[in-house]
Amino acid sequence: MLRLFAAIAIPWDIAQGLAAHQTGFNGARWRTAEQLHITLRFVGDTPETRADDLDAELSAIAIEPFDLQLAGVGHFGEPQDIHAIWAGVAENAALTRLQKRCESAARRAGIAADTRLYRPHVTLAYLKRPDPGAVMDWEAANNLLRSPAFTVKRFGLYSTHQTRDGSAYRLEGDYPLR
Repeated sequence: MLRLFAAIAIPWDIAQGLAAHQTGFNGARWRTAEQLHITLRFVGDTPETRADDLDAELSAIAIEPFDLQLAGVGHFGEPQDIHAIWAGVAENAALTRLQKRCESAARRAGIAADTRLYRPHVTLAYLKRPDPGAVMDWEAANNLLRSPAFTVKRFGLYSTHQTRDGSAYRLEGDYPLR
């Protein structure tokens, strides 16, 4: 059984720029540059045979490379249970197409539909019971976050497993855009 997700890795120079925004919370589990990504489709626990089917479907996706830009910040969770802060992704029609094609590929591979609203983002940190006021202050201080544009030339299928230092990801499939 593999725990899988399809995602776009954040380029090293963009990740280094995000590091400047990764401050301000005691106890935050800040994501490392290697962990930063934009999820296209979270799959979850998947038998290896189904993972092979998903790999085949994702490798058939044809879409041209496109430019992306990160813009803005936000959080997930209600004020009493904020659990993550993130950098947003500027609206992008090509990204939306790629995400929808990943969703279709997952369905063709026999994976149930994801019914959640897609909100592209890069998780910067996981938080445990932060002061909601501190989160709002962080958002106010970082709301003008804007990365340089970068070209998306590929995406990947990743497996994840927990270590004592947090999540570790392994690239299982690499899909160049064409």
